Amino acid sequence: MSDILNPTEEALAEAPPPTRGGGVVRYVLTKVGGGLISLGLVVVLGFLLFRVLPGDVVQTMFRGRPATPEAMAELKSQLGLDDPLYQQFLDYVWRLLHGDLGESYVFRVPVAQKIGERLGPTLLLVGVATLIAVALGLWLGTRSAWRRGSRFDRVSTGVALTLWSTPTFWLGMLLLGATSGLFPTQGIVDSDTPPDFLSQTIDVAHHMVLPTITLVAVIYAQYQLVMRSSLLEEMGSDYLTTARAKGLRDDLVRRRHAVPNALLPTVTLVFLHLGFVIAGAVTTETVFTWPGLGLLTYDALSDRDLPLLQGTFIVLAGAVIAMNVLADILYRVLDPRVRTS
Repeated sequence: MSDILNPTEEALAEAPPPTRGGGVVRYVLTKVGGGLISLGLVVVLGFLLFRVLPGDVVQTMFRGRPATPEAMAELKSQLGLDDPLYQQFLDYVWRLLHGDLGESYVFRVPVAQKIGERLGPTLLLVGVATLIAVALGLWLGTRSAWRRGSRFDRVSTGVALTLWSTPTFWLGMLLLGATSGLFPTQGIVDSDTPPDFLSQTIDVAHHMVLPTITLVAVIYAQYQLVMRSSLLEEMGSDYLTTARAKGLRDDLVRRRHAVPNALLPTVTLVFLHLGFVIAGAVTTETVFTWPGLGLLTYDALSDRDLPLLQGTFIVLAGAVIAMNVLADILYRVLDPRVRTS
């Protein structure tokens, strides 16, 4: 009995370590639950936000066409805009729970269908731009930190800070003026392009040049600066001194030891900003008339298309929330310190 109440050091040493399976599940469920709560708040905010916009939806829909007060009142009744606000909200949430985002006032098609049509171009543009920005930012950040104080470090860091503070739409318009005639300035493909796969691919790539450069120029700087800062913190660590003392070359010390540890904050930043990049493509797509979710959001805002606005708002905000949750989960996988906390 005394051994049970007061276990010896040998017994404690032989005892199996506590399992952390429950902790992992609880951690994931907590993060997912927090994401769902945030998404619920987004639904409420999106519904209320677009109903306080100035102007009248029905008048906008009749813009440029003669309409009698009776016709406008009938259309308002058909759209449910004459119902009390709480009733409109309950109807909206009920449809949303059944996967129905409503029907676009302007396009007269389901909002989900319209979003699905525009999702591909946005994912293509954002995906390519993000891959290039991450690769460029990590490479420049690593070289800048390892050669701290050099001319390369000063120039690359100064350029990154300048581009990071540059408004996206302004940079896009500068590129439009500077490359006039060299690249297409709007759309994703020309109407006279042959329908074969190779011709279509080349034409899409040609149209992607300017919007991709615009997005990369704005977002790569964040990855470069974070990678540079993380690597500078690692460079004074004892394990790097030990690696050098063992005779490892400087480039091996950097590649095998310093960079993998410095990558943790940058990888987290990549996932955290993926959702924001999708949302930030609104200005880029608008400037270059790229037929994605960003341009669709701009058109819906111009036409006061409430169902379409709410649908794109939920999709863009949901992308940010999903990437935040994924980043929290991935960070626990990558960083042992988070797993043991």
